[in-house]
Amino acid sequence: MNAVNYQIQPLYDYALYGLVVSYAHHDGNSMLHKLWNDHLNTTDVCVVWSNSAFDLDLNDYSFWNGQFTCNIKTSDSAAWARFDMNQLSNNHLLSDDKVIRNKIKDISVGDQIYIKGWLSEYASEGGGKRGTSITREDTGNGACETIFVAEFDILRASQNPWRKLMYLSLILFLGTIIYHFVSPYRPRT
Repeated sequence: MNAVNYQIQPLYDYALYGLVVSYAHHDGNSMLHKLWNDHLNTTDVCVVWSNSAFDLDLNDYSFWNGQFTCNIKTSDSAAWARFDMNQLSNNHLLSDDKVIRNKIKDISVGDQIYIKGWLSEYASEGGGKRGTSITREDTGNGACETIFVAEFDILRASQNPWRKLMYLSLILFLGTIIYHFVSPYRPRT
């Protein structure tokens, strides 16, 4: 990847079915990824599963990614009490396979995804070494799963009506722009 050699140490087989609540794609050419010469970590994806994904109203929560973190907040103390933090994870997705990297680029919030690979440690030439969490009980720095991805699939894309409305409005907007330029000019009399 970008003429950088990586040392990857697979630790455990790993598979995850989850609902995407936040993500951050990385190109390796900005921020700490550039400093560490890290072009292997394609995306950080924050997912929830089980009761937290399907029995709760996730609109009660805000999720967002930092550079290497998945964050959650809510102003509703009852919603906070219902959420199981052991059903939330930030996953650093590693891949040198263009097909897998392109599939990962297509994710959206609300997608149900499947990831299979290995929990791994890795290091690059001129960069630092990154580890992985191997338990659901840890928190804070280092509590992320670092996965060398062998398989990645979007099992069910988000069916958000607002997204469909956005695409429809974009088509209408572009149609009116085109109509404006192709319709003949008629001066008013």
